[in-house]
Amino acid sequence: MSKSLLDLAYDFISTQKDPVPFATICDYIAKESGLSKEELAQKLSRFYTNLVLDGRFVTLGENTWDLRSRHTFDKVHIDMKDVYSDVEAPDDDEEEEIEEKEYNEIFEEKQTEDDAPVDSDEEVDTL
Repeated sequence: MSKSLLDLAYDFISTQKDPVPFATICDYIAKESGLSKEELAQKLSRFYTNLVLDGRFVTLGENTWDLRSRHTFDKVHIDMKDVYSDVEAPDDDEEEEIEEKEYNEIFEEKQTEDDAPVDSDEEVDTL
């Protein structure tokens, strides 16, 4: 039975001393699995997605990969607060003011349409 591409990647990375570039992992997988460049290209996006999702692996930036077991949580964990700290979210008061302003603009437009004079040549619907 042949190994999966992820298992081949795991075996390869486990023999390496330093983190491995993704391209090097792909070259190894192509060689070991006997896949042609075209066959590997067809499987590449799924392999990359599986590599990201597989808990055994971790990316260390610049598309280099290593085994998660070699790194502490603090080194590979990304705090989402840091990612979103640059994004300014309006506070509740600001958000309510924005919503009220939008509502008033819509209401005023509707009032203006309803108050518009009716052309005497136009038919007026009556109830």
